[in-house]
Amino acid sequence: MSVTDGSIAHDDEVFKRDLLAVLPHLRAFARGLCGRPDFADDLVQETAIKAWTARERFTPGTNMRAWTFAILRNHFLSELRRNRHQADYDPDSAERLLVMDADQEAPLHLSDMEVALMKLSPERREALLLVGAGGFTYEEAAKISDCAVGTMKSRVARARDQLARLLDPERDTIIVEPEKV
Repeated sequence: MSVTDGSIAHDDEVFKRDLLAVLPHLRAFARGLCGRPDFADDLVQETAIKAWTARERFTPGTNMRAWTFAILRNHFLSELRRNRHQADYDPDSAERLLVMDADQEAPLHLSDMEVALMKLSPERREALLLVGAGGFTYEEAAKISDCAVGTMKSRVARARDQLARLLDPERDTIIVEPEKV
């Protein structure tokens, strides 16, 4: 093994360690983008494969999280474009629907926050997830989303406002006291 081979192996180990450390963050971001755990896991797996394959293009010392989030986002958008006209069909789910008892009181598996997040436009949801949940600066989030910093700030502000209204519908309601006669 030459010195060069040893440094490549060391670089691969460092890259692998850094990539493994960012996987939980990627999964949270993917889950927020698509709202489906199975699709989120597929996105993260593809992102990890793409990142590993392109590891020579990653500059050590730069932001691994931002780099991998951009890969995930681009892959997500590609999947949306590719599957735009396809409907999901799961034969197991379809069969369960046929034999399922009608239970109006069945608990929902999504929290109010998840439901509200999925009602945001994809751009606003992505912005809020990157800045609010991901901890990225507006500048980093704008770079990941390939938009201007001002656009990112606007998307985050509008997403926060819309989310607050979705979670508290009475927030914008004006209460008028009846006139005393």
